[in-house]
Amino acid sequence: LKQPGPNAANPHPSPSHALPPNFIMAANLVVPSDITVVEEKKTIGKRSLKPWEVTGLMGMAPMLHLHYSKLDRGDKRKILSRKFDTDDTSEANKICIRRQEAVRKEVVATNFMWDTALLMAGLTWWSFRRYNYQSRLVALPFIFYGGTFVGRAIGDMVTGRNAEFARDRFLASLPAKVYYN
Repeated sequence: LKQPGPNAANPHPSPSHALPPNFIMAANLVVPSDITVVEEKKTIGKRSLKPWEVTGLMGMAPMLHLHYSKLDRGDKRKILSRKFDTDDTSEANKICIRRQEAVRKEVVATNFMWDTALLMAGLTWWSFRRYNYQSRLVALPFIFYGGTFVGRAIGDMVTGRNAEFARDRFLASLPAKVYYN
């Protein structure tokens, strides 16, 4: 193939690997969401995570992001590790503080879910101590699974998550990244 040289219409020669002019590249783009940009703008420093927050983050399941529509463990850790100015009375700062508190309640409530499920499974194992192991193994998964629902309700009550406004829970569910395709 002969490479076209520079001319008056095109002063720069095109390389041999140049794409045709009607070629559209298919690309997916992941960018920070609006709330993440506002949080980054209002952050005044780092906040250390409390022990209940660390264990709550450990108890959250990993997430496969297809469209980045939810917060994963790393995003929640970033939200909780930001420090906001309590003297700042702007609406953006109030929203950031409310969002951080709602995420904190969700993370701490996860501890109660797992603790209650393990406690109920352990008590089932103990109460079936006079039976053979097959009967214990039949009952254990069902009790453990039911314990996660009971633990979620207990965690919501202890952390006050059941009494928070729907807008606060909505703020806690806003994704940290936006996916464009």
